[in-house]
Amino acid sequence: MSSAAPLDPHWRLRYILLAPHRLGFSLAAVVLIAASLWWALVQVDRATGAIGLPADGTPPLITHAALMSFGFIPLFFSGFLFTAGPRWLDVEPLSVRQIQAPLFMQCAGWLVWLLGGLFSETLGLLGLALAWLGLVLMAWLYAGLVRASRAANQMHGKMVRAAFVVGCVSVAGLGVSVLLDRYDLALAWVLTGLWGFVGVVFMTVAHRMIPFFTHGKLPGVDAWRPNWVMGVLALAVGAQAVFVWLSMGSWPVWLAMVGLMLRTCFELLIGVWLIWLTVRWGLMAAIKIPLLGMLHIGFLWLGLTNLIAAATGAWSAVVQGPVWHLAALHAFTMGCLGSLMVAMVSRVAAGHSGRPLEAGAFFWGLFLLLQVTVVIRVVAALPMAASTSLLALAAVLWLATMAAWGGRLLGWWGRVRIDGNPG
Repeated sequence: MSSAAPLDPHWRLRYILLAPHRLGFSLAAVVLIAASLWWALVQVDRATGAIGLPADGTPPLITHAALMSFGFIPLFFSGFLFTAGPRWLDVEPLSVRQIQAPLFMQCAGWLVWLLGGLFSETLGLLGLALAWLGLVLMAWLYAGLVRASRAANQMHGKMVRAAFVVGCVSVAGLGVSVLLDRYDLALAWVLTGLWGFVGVVFMTVAHRMIPFFTHGKLPGVDAWRPNWVMGVLALAVGAQAVFVWLSMGSWPVWLAMVGLMLRTCFELLIGVWLIWLTVRWGLMAAIKIPLLGMLHIGFLWLGLTNLIAAATGAWSAVVQGPVWHLAALHAFTMGCLGSLMVAMVSRVAAGHSGRPLEAGAFFWGLFLLLQVTVVIRVVAALPMAASTSLLALAAVLWLATMAAWGGRLLGWWGRVRIDGNPG
């Protein structure tokens, strides 16, 4: 009789290179924690003046917006797209060696961009150029999988490929705008990429996976995901990228008011439809299973985002003054994207480390803390509650949540699978 070799219980850096998802997720966690720490320090410094952070580089708003939109999320995407993507497309997966260069380039580039926000805009632009090149190479590798595919249904793969084109163009537009000191255009390009790239990829994955996972856990709920639903989801997020550029135009007052009314009606209708879709996909039943409920709650935030945006539009039409558009924006970024990120990555991390597919007290508690953080940030954007203290509190809670979550998962990815299987 022979016994299997004992598993190595130690954390080792080389284990991060055992599988594509390990590397992509680990680098994403590093950027996420670094960006969150810096932003928390910025907000605490604004509230107390006790830190005295340097601010000799790119304006903090642009640095923050770019990091939270492009810094860590595409690296998390890599973990999904080079793990599940080949199965979607029925092609051979790429090895870690084939994808590691563009992932390291993005991680290093965004960390340098962060330093550029503190010390030197030129340094930040160099980092951005490196990150952009890494994103382009990653998009090219993924596009190669799509080109090689002979799968009968390539809709999701092609939708993601198109979104990456928007992302690459948006990051390039951000860099050129900063170089020209056009920070208004820089922010517009960030928002374009946020909605047209990041948002579209998230909605594509949600359309494919939420009904599938729900049906797997709750057989009484059918895996309902017709193609037209994917079209409406792409419209729901893609339209916001168009609105960004329309809002920058100089329009006659009456035409601007008509446009505002049409946009408000669109956001109201799409918000109601999205909440209906969340219920149709099994929200009420799924909420009883934490790991599955996390996905549904994250998706629910997209409907709430549109309802908040519609309320913002209606308020703007009445008072014709400054509005609380940042409430809807953070409901989307922190509420929808943040919650879906935690839910999806936690699920993949558990399954691919040999652990049960369930959210224990640790992950469920962090997820609930994230929901509290989102509510605080949304409330802080309202004119009657616009407080630097609330903003600082939200930033610190976000840091605490992401550092605890990312730290736990980094511990998993630096160790071998607990079931002894490869990967």
